[in-house]
Amino acid sequence: MSTQGIEAVFLTTHNWGKAAKFFQALGYRLEFETDHHSGQLRNGDGPYLFIAEVPTTEAPEMQVVLKVADADRFSTEPIVDVVSPFAPTHWGTQEMMVRDPDGRTWRLQAPAAKQR
Repeated sequence: MSTQGIEAVFLTTHNWGKAAKFFQALGYRLEFETDHHSGQLRNGDGPYLFIAEVPTTEAPEMQVVLKVADADRFSTEPIVDVVSPFAPTHWGTQEMMVRDPDGRTWRLQAPAAKQR
């Protein structure tokens, strides 16, 4: 199994506008905003920051997203607890969830599946 480092940090928030302005004040620039209260920001060449607004009934969360070059060539070792296998996302990638030995979940993101 091999990942290629950190792809992104995924945050949920109760107020997309305030969260975006906060990170812009810290030097992030808005790359794009969606029509459903979310968007992507970046500061330099590092991982991007994706922020999505959630209802106030959900607790805001933060998750690190690890990059995988090709989901079709990615294999898991028996020690990896797969929560959900790679599946297409609505934003054009594939995502897998795994659990570490301490119970934290990690997102693995790969490019969209190639059409055959």
